[in-house]
Amino acid sequence: MSRPHVVIVGAGFAGYRAARTLARLTRNRADITLLNPTDYFLYLPLLPQVAAGILDARRVTVSLPGTLRGVRLVLGEAHHVDLDGCGVHYSDPEGGIGTLGYDRLVLCVGSVNKLLPIPGVAEHAHGFRGLPEALYLRDHVTRQVELAAADDDPKSRAARCTFVVVGAGYTGTEVAAHMQLLTDRLARRNPLSGVRPRWLLLDVADRVLPELDERLSRTAVRVLRARGVDVRTGTSVKEATHDGVLLTDGEFVASRTLVWCVGVRPDPLMEAVGQPLERGRLIVDPQLRVPGRPGVFGCGDAAAVPDLDRPGGFAPMTAQHAWRQGKVAGENVAASLGLGRRRQAYRHRDLGFAVDLGGVQAAANPFGIALSGPAAGAVTRGYHLAALPAGRVRVAADWLLDAVLPRQGVQLGLVRSWAVPLDTASPELPRVPGGPERTGGPEKTGGPEQATSAGGPDHPAPGPVRRADPPDPAAE
Repeated sequence: MSRPHVVIVGAGFAGYRAARTLARLTRNRADITLLNPTDYFLYLPLLPQVAAGILDARRVTVSLPGTLRGVRLVLGEAHHVDLDGCGVHYSDPEGGIGTLGYDRLVLCVGSVNKLLPIPGVAEHAHGFRGLPEALYLRDHVTRQVELAAADDDPKSRAARCTFVVVGAGYTGTEVAAHMQLLTDRLARRNPLSGVRPRWLLLDVADRVLPELDERLSRTAVRVLRARGVDVRTGTSVKEATHDGVLLTDGEFVASRTLVWCVGVRPDPLMEAVGQPLERGRLIVDPQLRVPGRPGVFGCGDAAAVPDLDRPGGFAPMTAQHAWRQGKVAGENVAASLGLGRRRQAYRHRDLGFAVDLGGVQAAANPFGIALSGPAAGAVTRGYHLAALPAGRVRVAADWLLDAVLPRQGVQLGLVRSWAVPLDTASPELPRVPGGPERTGGPEKTGGPEQATSAGGPDHPAPGPVRRADPPDPAAE
């Protein structure tokens, strides 16, 4: 008798945890295949530290083949799920196509950048959902400060040193906090003739970190404003241009940098599955099963998981929920195969949140205890070390080196503006020369783009370019 075949689509927080849990419970009594565009799991909470040059990019990645024993990795991206035929159709990194048959299917495709119909944003803003975007942002910010130092025009110099972050949630707040410290260091190395790097953090909500405890919000605002970050609530972008952004209050801010952190939306693959959705998320029951589809499970950002503590509500799209849902999904899939404990419903117990504000500053509320300053910083970094599936020693070593040695502020030139468009269904993969331009539409078509070192500042963008780059590539 052949062994059952389980296919897991996506290796984010939910998919990685589901694969690890399932491999442990089945003990080679089932074939497990993990379909993912990259060969690593990305630990997203530490991505702002990659952009700020604190951590090497490899520190926030966890090798899938190296840590998931008993799991077969297939590099590729799903573009269609045939629930009636029990097959997942995918494209590999070289444009080939294939199909994976399954007895059990776990959909954990995650989320992509959330777009709003604001003129110019898709052309001039960049998101923050993957390594390519973090590496691009570090190069871009470094370049702007260095170009400003050599610019004789005070207005141009000020625009290059003005950076706008839209979205004061978890990601946007940490990006503004870490990158502000980076630009201050760069400014000390590159004298700016009286101009100081200026950071704006905008959000339409009435406070920073609106989804978290209000005490965390107050701590974050206090730290950011003490550093000179211009925090504006109840304000967003009305229009974006190459020269700056027009705010909803009527003010025009001259800037060459717009970072889009307004939130996420479910992966558009869910729209092509053909099952009931809740705001783009696949509806599942408390045991993470898709109603009417035996053997199909969903978890993570792309799944609408009922919140049993709030009848009628759904679990938020956060890494904490995705990580815990992945564990429950793995256990329930194993149970459905008769290889584990009985199936259980997903129920989440909030253990608190931590927001790293750079340096020794942070805001945290572990088990409801409000902390700030160095104590919160220690708790935050301790939490990340405990949550990392692998590579803890290397991360700790990078933190130690950053504390005692000057940070290296250099441009690597690996990712260009055109390679990381905001409107993409694959933020983890930069667009490559000659590759298809893929947006976040309802269906993923064509082969996925491979990661590439796209050349230096004068490397032209191949094919149609969505972003209106200036004639001088160095002035990006």
